[in-house]
Amino acid sequence: MITAAQLRAARALLGIDQRELAQRCTLSLPTIQRMEGSEGVIRGNVDSLMKLVEALGAAGIELIGEGTASSGGGRGVRLKSPPPAAGA
Repeated sequence: MITAAQLRAARALLGIDQRELAQRCTLSLPTIQRMEGSEGVIRGNVDSLMKLVEALGAAGIELIGEGTASSGGGRGVRLKSPPPAAGA
């Protein structure tokens, strides 16, 4: 659904800190910190994840899944597939 890296990037694009994001999605600050500190796809309570995604969407963030095209206009970032490791 959403990765920790996407969450950090979304927050950076909005120019808000973790506390502001927690307030916008009515989650606790420790919950946001745990989500951002996780590896890969964020796992957790479905209700909390939905609140997070809805708050980001309301703020203008479009989450783009792996291999999907962006449907909207505007600026954004996308992480390309990582290059092969050196010496591999």
